[in-house]
Amino acid sequence: MPAAFATGFLLGLVVAAQVGPISLLCIRSVLRGRFAVGVAIGAGAAVIDALYAALGAAGASALLQIDPVRLALGIAGACVLAAIGLRTIYSAFRVRLGGESTEEVASPRRAFLTSLGATASNPLTIASWAAAFSAASTAALAGSGSTAAALVAGVGTGTLTWFTFLSGTIAVVRPRVGPRLVAGVDAVSGAAILVFAGLLGWRTAENES
Repeated sequence: MPAAFATGFLLGLVVAAQVGPISLLCIRSVLRGRFAVGVAIGAGAAVIDALYAALGAAGASALLQIDPVRLALGIAGACVLAAIGLRTIYSAFRVRLGGESTEEVASPRRAFLTSLGATASNPLTIASWAAAFSAASTAALAGSGSTAAALVAGVGTGTLTWFTFLSGTIAVVRPRVGPRLVAGVDAVSGAAILVFAGLLGWRTAENES
């Protein structure tokens, strides 16, 4: 079991460390809010990663072979990311105009809920974790219920660890960041999240054609 947990931890850490919409959301949220907001985003990502890992272990990735399910999830995911991206870009202009309000800085609870939706927005993650569990099973790291549970727990812990580290790093440098740079981060993050939304929508449409 220790080996299974350690493997899951490293998997969660490596996957979370990739540049993606959730990392961008975390960075801009900590710059605007506080350390706890970033940790809340990480907690949301950790819950979904662990859930998708568990679904992968249970073979739920087969659901993505059903065309209507894959299409519905893909469209929903693209819409969620697009909404987040547009809101982030809008926030950049509000900073430049001096119109940012404290209500727009997400609370940890709001950040957690947003992270749940944004992380779950790419259903193809289930297939990725299914592949990871297939490899782990081959290596005898997820051959039983207890080792599979340890692997899933490790995934969630690894994801949360990365986002806690990222949030702490951003919180340390935040006092040196001015409003213009915050606006720039928002603009770049929003545009990048929109790109992720477009890619998800394009892949969904391509798979259906």
